[in-house]
Amino acid sequence: MFGKYRVLLAPMAGVSDIAFRTLCREAGADMAFTEMVSAKGLSFANDKTRHLLALAEGERQVAVQLFGHEPDVMASQAAWIEDMMGESLAYLDINMGCPARKIVSKGDGSALMKDPALAAAIVRAVKGAVSHPVTAKFRRGWAEGDETAPEFARLMEDAGADAVTVHGRYAEQLYRGAADWGVIGRVRDAVSVPVVGNGDIRRGADAVAMAAQTGCNAVMIARGAEGNPWLFSQVQAALAHADEPAPPSIEERIAMARRHARLLTQREGRNIVRMRKHAMWYMAGLPGAAAARGRINYCTTLEDFDQVFDDLIEIAREHS
Repeated sequence: MFGKYRVLLAPMAGVSDIAFRTLCREAGADMAFTEMVSAKGLSFANDKTRHLLALAEGERQVAVQLFGHEPDVMASQAAWIEDMMGESLAYLDINMGCPARKIVSKGDGSALMKDPALAAAIVRAVKGAVSHPVTAKFRRGWAEGDETAPEFARLMEDAGADAVTVHGRYAEQLYRGAADWGVIGRVRDAVSVPVVGNGDIRRGADAVAMAAQTGCNAVMIARGAEGNPWLFSQVQAALAHADEPAPPSIEERIAMARRHARLLTQREGRNIVRMRKHAMWYMAGLPGAAAARGRINYCTTLEDFDQVFDDLIEIAREHS
């Protein structure tokens, strides 16, 4: 299943939209996810939720991650997605790893790790409703110190999951501390389906080390790509045992930020408030970035962001 998909862009709420997917695919991501999608929201024909499934022109083989806790709703909406997206859909993933309070408080995301029987029922229901592959993404376990991922993975495989993705933190950790890659290897030993490793890949060497230590079939990149789509080309080169591309220059970082803002404008219209967080990530560590952050918080249009980017380039030239 993952023969040609070795380097994946993770589904990230508020991040993995059309613009970001476009930049990451161009940089070398083999597969990209939409933002995670609420099955309940889809069942209400919510336009805001359906908007998350929109694809860029020519975009093909995109994975969709659904979250929810009702097997029948998850199954019906998975079937709707499959019918609506057709050949553009690569596979469907079930979110069992999001630790956000607003998600787990409703029994969704990583809360499913506390109810393995329900999690398995969801996989069986979705698998029975679609013809595309069905995968599950989860964490090391729910409570810190209580690793349940290997057994949980076996249950998901028995329920019909075609592959699993493991993030090396407990749900209670949120994103604190370091991801434990060892659990990815233990899941790899526990199941016969492909395993995707996730957590703390921030350079090409990290992906090589994860693959070597765990035997995972693919790597999934999330926060490491924020403001840094070049990471995918670095990972691809490292996995191919080739020289990694040099880190982007200040000019290249600002140019990418400008392009990102333009892609968002094409999709969202003049008001591109959601570019603020991306702009912060692109300019992190640059000369003048600390002063620019306050201005970014008031940017709403392409012209606003361009002015900040122009000033950052000028400051960079003065420093050089």
